[in-house]
Amino acid sequence: MLVKVFGAALQGIDAILVTIEVNSSRGCMFYLVGLPDSAVKESHQRILSALQVTGCHIPTANIVINMAPAGIRKEGSAYDLPLAIGMMAAHGMIASGKLQRYLLMGELGLDGSLHPIKGALPIAIKARELGFEGFILPRQNAREAAVVNNLAVYGVENLIQVVEFFNEKRALEPTIVNTRETFYSRQGESELDFADVKGQENVKRAFEVAAAGGHNILLVGAPGSGKSMLAKRLPSILPPLSLSESLETTKIHSVAGKLGQDDGLITCRPFRDPHHTISATAMTGGGSFPQPGEISLAHNGVLFLDELPEFSRNVLEVLRQPLEDRRISISRVKSNVSYPASFMLVASMNPCPCGYYNHPTKACVCSPGQVQKYLNRISGPLLDRIDLQIEVIPVPFEKLADVRPGEPSSRIREHVVSARRRQQERFANEQAVHCNAQMNSRLLAAHATPDHEGLTLLRNAMHRLNLSARAYDRILKVSRTIADLEESDTIQPCHLAEAIGYRSLDREDWAG
Repeated sequence: MLVKVFGAALQGIDAILVTIEVNSSRGCMFYLVGLPDSAVKESHQRILSALQVTGCHIPTANIVINMAPAGIRKEGSAYDLPLAIGMMAAHGMIASGKLQRYLLMGELGLDGSLHPIKGALPIAIKARELGFEGFILPRQNAREAAVVNNLAVYGVENLIQVVEFFNEKRALEPTIVNTRETFYSRQGESELDFADVKGQENVKRAFEVAAAGGHNILLVGAPGSGKSMLAKRLPSILPPLSLSESLETTKIHSVAGKLGQDDGLITCRPFRDPHHTISATAMTGGGSFPQPGEISLAHNGVLFLDELPEFSRNVLEVLRQPLEDRRISISRVKSNVSYPASFMLVASMNPCPCGYYNHPTKACVCSPGQVQKYLNRISGPLLDRIDLQIEVIPVPFEKLADVRPGEPSSRIREHVVSARRRQQERFANEQAVHCNAQMNSRLLAAHATPDHEGLTLLRNAMHRLNLSARAYDRILKVSRTIADLEESDTIQPCHLAEAIGYRSLDREDWAG
């Protein structure tokens, strides 16, 4: 008897349909074809054990299973459930009338219980797209998949429940999630607030500018000056995620298996802070069967690199292309996938090996050559992609002892959202440009050209401060953002002056 059961395979952050064809005939052999990996091949033993423990009859027949399309590699243990149901249906133990209307995925335990899978959300989206009536999967993934509307999602705990459902002996209750209500009720939740930060008004202003224009930012300061504390509060002032951004971000975390069992949508912008010992593969994504890396998990959010010079040179250099293209393509012999990687880079570092260069009270023991060598660990092309470079000075005692709260994140976010709205209107006809940081030379000439007085100020700053040529475009982009925060249609000299102050490392006298 030939039956068909439907599952799905993941490619990048999208799913493709997998048709599992099971044919049962006289004999006692088992064949599994269609490019399965080792985990899929091992499913036979898990299925037999689950059937035995749950009291189901073990098929004694010649079973041939084909997983189509055969040219796409099937990975992982999530095919256990459709394979088991297909084998039982081919042996006449399950009525096959409803099988064509449902998509099934789930890993089987030896006792017949179902364990969670990766990628439930993109699989549910594909099931709805293809017109399936329902999606049956482990209970732990039910809320994640139920985010998809117009699809019945059934979370089950064991194999017996699925068998009884198809044999009309049990009714399964669909998991229902009000996607919009869930999204808007949890949107903007953040435990960290800029009101907790004492002093550092100039740095908080720089973060406001960075958030308003989508600019990357580098913090340079002594240990304990508050760099990490400030960076962790950046998501609290970024514009709230839109529903489409939330779905795309959730898909990435779903494919990577980073969602909690009871999580539905990701409603807050991600904040990823990998340790400096991370490998290039873990940063960008990849492996034998490519998975999303840290830059993709930070999509629509913040990637924070603490102690930037301590990262491997290779790890830092692979960031250059994603920072420009906002996607990462991973090529392997057997696969080629592309993941989104649109993130804000926030980096921090000490100014020298000892950490106290330019410190107001502590003496630095490093020579100028050591300071320059330390800074040279960051390549020019990577530094070129960081618009704001800020010196963070330790907070004096008077500021630390001040009990008055600072400006809250909610008020700063209002300014940021207003500036972003102006940029959306400005770039409405530009396909790949959403904020000032993404402007090219053509857009700079159209929207960020200063007047004569501003050009004079910029020329004098370039000569007197020995700013590099690459700083020119960055200053114009940042000044355009500052003008947007001030609701100004033109770039004023005061906007340029503030932007020039955010280019600390471009000064040739930085390391003496």
